[in-house]
Amino acid sequence: MLGEINIEINKFLELFNNNEIISKTIMTSNIKLNTYQDIIISISGGSDSDIMIDIAEKIDHSSNIKYVFFDTGIEYEATKKHLNYLEEKYGISIIKEKAVLSVLSGCKKFGLPFLSKRESNLISRLQKHEFNFKDEPFDVLIKRHPNCRVALRWWCNDFGDGSKFNINRKKYLKEFMIKSPPTFLISDKCCDGAKKKTAKVVDKKYIPDVKLIGIRKSEGGARSTAYKNCFTPENNGKIAEYRPLFFWKNADKKEYEEKMGVIHSDCYSKYGLTRTGCAGCPFGSNFEKELEILKENEPKLYVAIINIFHDSYEYMRKFNEYRRACKLNEIQNS
Repeated sequence: MLGEINIEINKFLELFNNNEIISKTIMTSNIKLNTYQDIIISISGGSDSDIMIDIAEKIDHSSNIKYVFFDTGIEYEATKKHLNYLEEKYGISIIKEKAVLSVLSGCKKFGLPFLSKRESNLISRLQKHEFNFKDEPFDVLIKRHPNCRVALRWWCNDFGDGSKFNINRKKYLKEFMIKSPPTFLISDKCCDGAKKKTAKVVDKKYIPDVKLIGIRKSEGGARSTAYKNCFTPENNGKIAEYRPLFFWKNADKKEYEEKMGVIHSDCYSKYGLTRTGCAGCPFGSNFEKELEILKENEPKLYVAIINIFHDSYEYMRKFNEYRRACKLNEIQNS
């Protein structure tokens, strides 16, 4: 039974009768997939989307589902191979949509990612106003750059003591940027054309009634914190979204994978990565480790990634070195 694709809903539920989260997901997914006529499931080749496919095929296995993968231009070969495996295993077709604007083109057009999307966005705003990255009072700076209020407030720690919107939430960042202003454009829009705009093109092309997206609240990040629950109904022409794994913890994933025999990409099982998606993304907390893995397992992609993100990597390394020196100095002087 566990290896079969089609499965009766009651028998499916019996396998997880001690897990309320998984059982509820199976029941809700069964309702959603039978309610809507045209369904798109976003496939990344990652572990969460593997589980979404498995659930959808076990309870539905119908022709009203379109599986769509966005090719950003810097995908792992292991991910592409895994998509072929999924197609063969489930007898499905995964539509590969080329990015409206690849990550490479997005970086050339807008700038490179640095630290996080929030920091990159704010630094980008400052750069657009030819900011000099000096430590001056907000009242002085706003007169010089009147149309850059939010970014200036961030730079000047003007959102109040302890606010998460102040630059001092990233310790030593302001001091570092004063000493070493960026010599290249920084931006959070590296994947806007590769993902967001491509998603809009897909919506117009296929006109789905609902989209299934593999977001989990426990992962954190901007995407997960943008939602409060697993479903957003259609509103003013905006397509309904269902996030079946929204409340799943890592333990739930592990239980499902073991009971249903879900096999993930070599990115996890062979390379030892904890995520897939854009290879070598500088927003990753440990890009150095990912670069080592890339160099060993996918050397051609490694060279391409280095060429794209080189300036960002070097600036991040410089910041990390500065941060370590500041911490050491604090310890020695305490």
